[in-house]
Amino acid sequence: MSTARSASSLQLARETRERFVSATEGAIVPLARAIRDRLTTMASEAGTARSMQENRDDFVAFQGQATQWVTLSQTGWRKALAASGGASSMPSALRLELIGDEVVESNILSSRLAQLIHDKASFELSDLRLRIQHLEGTTELDAKDVLKPETLAKLLVEQWLAVGLSRGLWTRVQDTVQQGLVDVIVKAYESANAYLIANGVMQEIDLKSFVRRTGNAGGGAGGSGASGAGGGSGAAPVDSGVSGGPQNNMQRAGFGYDGQQQQSTPTAPATTSTMSSSPLMIARQRAQTALLSLKRFVTARIGGEAGGGAGAFQTASTDGRATSPGSQSGQGGGGGAPRAFSRTFAGAIAEAEAAYRMAATQYMEGAGEQATLMQQTAVDLRRRSAELKKRAPTTADKATVEIVALMFQAILAEERIPFSARVWFARLQMPVLRVAIAEPEFFGTLQHPARMLIDRMGSCVMGFDAAAITGSALEGEIRRVVQVIEQYPETGQRVFKLVFDEFVAFLNRYLTQSDTTQRVMSVAQQVEQKETMAIQYTIELRKMLNDMPVRDEIREFLFKIWAEVLAIAALRYGAQGEQTVMLKRVASELVWAASAKPNRTDRARVIQDLPQLLQRLRQGMALLGIVDEPQEAQIKIIGATLSDAFLSKTEAIPQAKIEAMAERLAHLEDFVSDVGGTADLPLDAQSIELLLGVDAASIEVIPDTAGTKVPEDMIAWANELQVGNWFMLDHNDRVSQVQFVWRSDRKQLHLFASGDGRSFLIQAGRLATYLQAGLLVPAEEETLTVRATREALAKLDANPERLLN
Repeated sequence: MSTARSASSLQLARETRERFVSATEGAIVPLARAIRDRLTTMASEAGTARSMQENRDDFVAFQGQATQWVTLSQTGWRKALAASGGASSMPSALRLELIGDEVVESNILSSRLAQLIHDKASFELSDLRLRIQHLEGTTELDAKDVLKPETLAKLLVEQWLAVGLSRGLWTRVQDTVQQGLVDVIVKAYESANAYLIANGVMQEIDLKSFVRRTGNAGGGAGGSGASGAGGGSGAAPVDSGVSGGPQNNMQRAGFGYDGQQQQSTPTAPATTSTMSSSPLMIARQRAQTALLSLKRFVTARIGGEAGGGAGAFQTASTDGRATSPGSQSGQGGGGGAPRAFSRTFAGAIAEAEAAYRMAATQYMEGAGEQATLMQQTAVDLRRRSAELKKRAPTTADKATVEIVALMFQAILAEERIPFSARVWFARLQMPVLRVAIAEPEFFGTLQHPARMLIDRMGSCVMGFDAAAITGSALEGEIRRVVQVIEQYPETGQRVFKLVFDEFVAFLNRYLTQSDTTQRVMSVAQQVEQKETMAIQYTIELRKMLNDMPVRDEIREFLFKIWAEVLAIAALRYGAQGEQTVMLKRVASELVWAASAKPNRTDRARVIQDLPQLLQRLRQGMALLGIVDEPQEAQIKIIGATLSDAFLSKTEAIPQAKIEAMAERLAHLEDFVSDVGGTADLPLDAQSIELLLGVDAASIEVIPDTAGTKVPEDMIAWANELQVGNWFMLDHNDRVSQVQFVWRSDRKQLHLFASGDGRSFLIQAGRLATYLQAGLLVPAEEETLTVRATREALAKLDANPERLLN
């Protein structure tokens, strides 16, 4: 019976993978079409001669290899399915070997895509992994399992390079790849879970029962790490497990951690190559150093004890997967039995939490000095932690209590956090302790939701003084977040993830609520929207005139001036507003007027309509700020062309084509497609006032520098800055502490606000160069939890006996 049941379970797991591959395989062909459309759009855009040639070369290269890439990707994906399933492979011994730069660069490309999938499908992927492991009786999915985002991402990149397409081209279309693939994969995970639930597989998941204590495991199976939600390779993205908290990783190469810990921590060979080409990766590696040091410390002291193995203290490796200190072969018991969370010990934590909650209320209402009250808070928590440590059933639990207590001691000692906020932070110690015991990956990844939440709240409040925080909506939100976590103690990292997302949404509202910021945002968004629409309209006008014999002078005017006019009009009056519709009609009227007029009727019509046409052309150019002499110069050029047309010196255009153009222009918004990438926004205070008719005096505008080549890793760094973080901005020899408060929808414009009411609107390319040059640096070199981890390690290094005593 058991054999039959096992065969049935394995078959169900196999069918789930087949359904998943079928669902995701179907996205490859539409993805290729989307890439082709994107490259077609780029090839038709105006720009420098070099950029236009590069865009055309990209289009030709992909056009020639797209079919082969699709075929190889689909074939490879099916082969990956055939190789998936069954028991996880045994963990291989650590091999130190050199990895070529090209391999590293390819891994970076695939890891970005895999990381995004992880971020979007964290819980669905975690649940699916648990269900598959349950069916197959394994502790982790195989490294090349088709259900892991890394597998498909790596396959697509490898086949892309195999057919001769370049890494640079992949980088230029990776946004399109992500848009076309991520949603499909997320839905495939959801469908796979629904399929297994419908077949009676783990309809309800108890996460804690699937967290493994690897220290007890015998052989290789025990070294696979935690299998719970967020554990192992599923919840931590491949990029060092940091995507949820880039605010802690924005240190430039000169920032970082003390050399002693870095020297004592081995790093994977791939990391060195990656670090040489990416400051962001350097920062991430340095942030990971503290966690690696923690693992080494605990492993050295409790790693060999049965029932309390150091495997509980996992650490994310350089590819983002949670790792354990070793398989602990030869140790007794268990063979990978689920890690027990003693009910008695859980009750003790709950009692300590309730008692401190009551004490914290008294501290908040106390009339004494804040420093004294904070000291009382720290002493109270230390005493309760010592009592919990005595009641801890295993050495791993004792170590967990001690490390969490030391971390929160460091957090409570952080004087840059206002007193009222620190008391609320202190109330998170027991909930975090509970999560750290049930989900040991808390110690191994910077992306654990509990860490992310504490880091994000800390990064926000450390830039404000006590007066600005006390009684504010920000303090109220921190209070609400803590109370929600306390209210749902059994939901683990899920509740932390929930409130983290809610806190981020709150920040986006809170930091942009002032009238000044709202006005700056409105202006910035309009500038970006106007430029995007101008690009879209230019593309469509080029398509319309592609097969029409229109003079270059008229083409130039329509592409470079009238497309901008239509964008401004659509922004001010609406796409179908009366003024906008009239200006759209002017474009087709101009094309007709500029075509040959061989018969008397057409010439009479031109003479009759010309004054009104010229008036509307002037009206449109005035919207764009083209007046006086520049306007007259344009009218003169157009007039000369119209004179040639009157004398039939230009080519004739069939009336049917003119009418088709007019019809298409009338409904232009139905035809335009979204355009990505960077655009040369006319970003300066004068152009903002000129284009949009608003006063931009309160905005310090920092536009892109023409002709400056910005490294892609710097752009990636700029895109990962998180709203709410504080920075030191050195602009025009004046250093200001600023908070990042807003990013535009297309990530082209970034708004920073200083405490004295000034606003800095920085374009994406310039922001990247400021990061690279050290003119914009994080106010904090480390996140709160990373710094707390390092301070805890310093105390443990000085007094190792305190870990278990």
